Amino acid sequence: MAHNWTINGKLTVTPAPQRTELLAPPVARALLALPDAAAIGVAAIDAMLADTAQFCEFYDVPLSASANCVVVAGKRGGEVRYAACLALATTRVNVNTVVRQHLNARKASFAPMDAAVEMTGMEYGGITPIGLPSDWSILVDLKVAAEPELVIGGGSRGAKLLVSGETLAKLPGAQVVDGLASSI
Repeated sequence: MAHNWTINGKLTVTPAPQRTELLAPPVARALLALPDAAAIGVAAIDAMLADTAQFCEFYDVPLSASANCVVVAGKRGGEVRYAACLALATTRVNVNTVVRQHLNARKASFAPMDAAVEMTGMEYGGITPIGLPSDWSILVDLKVAAEPELVIGGGSRGAKLLVSGETLAKLPGAQVVDGLASSI
């Protein structure tokens, strides 16, 4: 069932299954496999305005309704594990404590841009938790999971997805983590 979005500002939102060409290929494939795909919206945007602050200002979308997906690499004994962390744009992911512990890593840091892009098949600045490699952890901050409406990346800089926190919390491999992010 299509959703009637209240946070869309100046965006023209369409049910995502109807406009998969706007999404990065791994995002489109994963989206179509979700049981509630019709409840997810997609909007085309100017790729030059994909960064969160610029996007929210130009499209009149509340910053508090935006969630960012950051890719973290955790290392221990030569092994590297990846996690995609979803946090509200008004917060910062606790990489060196919560994520590092979750990945059972000695050291955790943001993954290099080129590696994140290559492994996800998505564009930097548009990476989203939908369509990630299946062996990655998807960590969803509790505040994200509680939001009824959010704007996230679409895998490309030219699209945004509109989705509920509940849908994000139900993604395959997702884990809701209290304290994943803290206020900036």
